[in-house]
Amino acid sequence: MRGLMMDAPLLVTSIIEHAARIHGTTEVVARTPEGGIHRTTYGEVHSRAKRLAKALAALGVQPGDRVGSLAWNTHHHFELFYGVSCSGAVLHTINPRLFDEQLTYIVNHAEDSWICVDAGTLPIAERIAPSVPGVKGWIYMSVDPEPPGSRLKLLSYEKLLAAQDDDFAWPTFDERQASVICYTSGTTGQPKGVVNTHRSTILSALVMSTADMIGGYRSGMREAVMPIAPMFHGNGWQMVYTAPLSGHALVLPGRNFEPDKLYELMAAERVTMAACVPTVWITLVDHLDRNNLKLPSMRAALVAGTTPPRALVEALEQRHGIEVAHCWGMTEALGVTKTSMPPGFLDAPFDKRVDQKLRQGRVAFSTQLRIVDDDGEVLPNDGVAFGHLQAKGPLVTGAYLKHEAPISDGWLQTGDVAKLHADGTVELVDRSKDVIKSGGEWISSAAIEGAAMGHPAVALAAVIGIPHPRWQERPLLVVVRRPDKQVTAPELIEFLKPSMASWWLPTDVTFVEALPLTATGKVHKVTLRQQFKDYVSVAAA
Repeated sequence: MRGLMMDAPLLVTSIIEHAARIHGTTEVVARTPEGGIHRTTYGEVHSRAKRLAKALAALGVQPGDRVGSLAWNTHHHFELFYGVSCSGAVLHTINPRLFDEQLTYIVNHAEDSWICVDAGTLPIAERIAPSVPGVKGWIYMSVDPEPPGSRLKLLSYEKLLAAQDDDFAWPTFDERQASVICYTSGTTGQPKGVVNTHRSTILSALVMSTADMIGGYRSGMREAVMPIAPMFHGNGWQMVYTAPLSGHALVLPGRNFEPDKLYELMAAERVTMAACVPTVWITLVDHLDRNNLKLPSMRAALVAGTTPPRALVEALEQRHGIEVAHCWGMTEALGVTKTSMPPGFLDAPFDKRVDQKLRQGRVAFSTQLRIVDDDGEVLPNDGVAFGHLQAKGPLVTGAYLKHEAPISDGWLQTGDVAKLHADGTVELVDRSKDVIKSGGEWISSAAIEGAAMGHPAVALAAVIGIPHPRWQERPLLVVVRRPDKQVTAPELIEFLKPSMASWWLPTDVTFVEALPLTATGKVHKVTLRQQFKDYVSVAAA
């Protein structure tokens, strides 16, 4: 017997239509590339998205065509997620921090027909344009309708929209049609294209808007969320969809992630939740502490990307009264863990609650996770065994664009080493490529980094493996000191001793002025290893 419920495809269109109809006057506030503040509403975004769809059609963009975006977290970029995808075309969000060779590769590989740029990314477009002959034209996004002088023939985004009205009916099509393409960061080879469907996008947004995820931060008060995570990285951790779906005001920081600018915007717009990697939260907390500042409206800090240091969680929750919500995902799998805590969490002592929040959340609905050993044997979810993390489900990619994905028996190999607990909690141990193999045992670089960053003189820390004649590899701790603090290598080793087994302790500690970071604020371990490729361990010498 078949059910009798109405049927409709799950399309991204439904999110912006719902937002315009139910939350039409809720604000979208953005810092522009030129530095000003722009205000609009979901109702106006819907209207402009329709005009954008008509403008793209007038340029010859057909369903399935790729339209690229070289942009940061701005209102124009936000409009592209709906004007492009809802028209049946595919938005390709391009990471502007990639090398020119990588940018050229992914634009050609994705077969982008048009690319939208702004003041911050125009120089990049001018550099790569000769190497991307398939791009038909470049659209310049600015509140100023007149594009600047450029060697490229730029079309004005605002003029394109001004030439259209919003008398437009969104098309209906298969929910498995592509909505957004996002390429991996390419730290271990060429970037790979992950193609999200309308169906997977809607399901991910629904999962991430539930009461045990960001939906749990609704209240009778005005809610304002800030995705500091770039829109070209997991769609700003899906907040371009969850905010309009949930009716949250959306505050977009543009391309300036400096702590003073973030604080200024957070305070002015009374942001209640923000999402970014730990390194950004660390600099923001430092700014707050040094200037005796508070964020009274901020209720939640969403953290992902890497495990936050214990000291950061303690600072946010104890000194600033901001609840830390920790989850996990990747370009290939968005919204696969939730931030809810297991039963009994609130009754536990504060230290135990911090222990729980240092884990990556609990497995979310629709996703399955498992861990396997080097031979592919499934390991128990006992919180003790750790192995290679694999994922499957409707929010997980089954292949890369024009390439196979690392699938084994229907499971995606995530590239992480993890423990799984009986209550569904995920605990990442390390990236598979970052784990240090010493004397036949695994050492977690992430665990050493987190412990080291608990020292008051340590601003940032990274651990890489260096060759050792006896143990194969040993940990090298690379540290950036705080400007006003001092610590020596022996003092750091002594500080770490209570936190880990003796054989995990770094063999050497070295100090640097800065660490190489990826576009998403993570330490770029490939660059760091190259930097120290000729390093000779003091202990091994």
